[in-house]
Amino acid sequence: MANETVYLAGGCYWGFEDLLSKIPGVIETAVGFSGGHVKNVSYREVSTGTTGHAETVKVIFNSDILSFTDLLTFFFKMHNPTTLNQQGNDIGTQYRSAIFATTDEQILLAEELIKKIDTLGVLTKKITTEVNTFNTFFLAEDNHQKYLEKYPDGYSCHFIRDINLSF
Repeated sequence: MANETVYLAGGCYWGFEDLLSKIPGVIETAVGFSGGHVKNVSYREVSTGTTGHAETVKVIFNSDILSFTDLLTFFFKMHNPTTLNQQGNDIGTQYRSAIFATTDEQILLAEELIKKIDTLGVLTKKITTEVNTFNTFFLAEDNHQKYLEKYPDGYSCHFIRDINLSF
């Protein structure tokens, strides 16, 4: 089994984690914060938009079942990667679209996929998703983990968009 880890940010992490956890080949998910300058950050701090962190989902997946490119294809369908610092009603840098890659190969594949999608012209605007080398991840509080499983009527602005990303 070839397990890989990537950290994906695409707006509010509650709905994002729920969708990601249901993809065949995804082994484990956890929500937290990446990309900022404050250590040991909390949800309350990140929600101010002043920490530089994005709400992020740690994704461990079996790359023998789910390729990194296929995972990113789902990622780009689950949120609007063309809105800068916004998903639905959620506005701020903490809701930005970002890929925090754990390998050089992930960075190359992510950049290549973004170019392909932009070239296809299937989205109304160019992708604004950041592609960064993973640095650190701070786990969110327990009540945020698997939030929509605990609170099925909870808020989510995420769904799988009907976008043809076939190449």
